[in-house]
Amino acid sequence: MAFVLSAERKSILDGLRPRYPNAKALTIPLLHLCQEQEGWCSPEVIDYVAKELGVTGAHVQGVVTFYTSYLKQKPGKRVLWVCRTLSCELMGAKALQEHIESKLCIHAGETTPDGEFTLLKAECLAACGQGPMVQLDDDFFENLTNEKMDKILDDARKKAPKVAGTWSSLYLPEKKE
Repeated sequence: MAFVLSAERKSILDGLRPRYPNAKALTIPLLHLCQEQEGWCSPEVIDYVAKELGVTGAHVQGVVTFYTSYLKQKPGKRVLWVCRTLSCELMGAKALQEHIESKLCIHAGETTPDGEFTLLKAECLAACGQGPMVQLDDDFFENLTNEKMDKILDDARKKAPKVAGTWSSLYLPEKKE
């Protein structure tokens, strides 16, 4: 089934057009709007963005595969990123990732069979002095140990998934009071 942007997000896109020098420059913001709606950058999203902006599918696919913020497969209810940049690596990120993989019975790039968690590796989550660290949806956890990580995962299973922060809110016009 073909992807179509919601009326609200289409309105945001239309409001963005005058801010950009050409349609191609809208690739990144439009992908964010689409991923926010769809949950990932499906082939249908890539086709939609290419047609909407009058660019090639190869261009859109190139952007999606270059930036790690775009999900290339349908994620679980929660997305868990393990920072694997050098500073976190030196502070035990590899061992932490292996612990998470063992606890969730998956490897990085996979989703748990119950669809609860998708585990991904991040190049940098910008907490170089507080590693190892992870991002669970929109929450950051630093200075982690296996025990702290177990509690984070156990607590997450007990709660309803948070609604992720919305990219579209970044593009809404400011309200005047």
